[in-house]
Amino acid sequence: MQTRSKTWAATLLLATFIAGATVGAGARALWVRKAQPVRGPERFLGQLTQELKLTPRQHDSVGAIIWRHWTQTNALWDTVKPRFDAIRSDMDSEVVRLLNADQVQGYRDHVTRYRRLQAQERQNSGHRQ
Repeated sequence: MQTRSKTWAATLLLATFIAGATVGAGARALWVRKAQPVRGPERFLGQLTQELKLTPRQHDSVGAIIWRHWTQTNALWDTVKPRFDAIRSDMDSEVVRLLNADQVQGYRDHVTRYRRLQAQERQNSGHRQ
């Protein structure tokens, strides 16, 4: 009888250990996923570091390059965006002139949804809008 109790106790102890290890591993995986940078160059650098197994020295050098070009890209976008917006506005005006009233409303709704989605995607990736 005492042997049977010891067997049950050992089984319960082992099951508790396995359950704890499983929960711990799952929690750690979630923590690591949440701890990774979500946006922009930090996210890109994190992905490269993990996928390419960059050394700390490579991580620092690649990070410096990414940040330098990210800054240049954003500076360029700041100068180009007004012209881009003007071209897009001209396009919208030309398209609207070809549509009837119902189509105009549908076009505007579609464009609004599409551009909102694009803006969210850019924001999530860390790009400027």
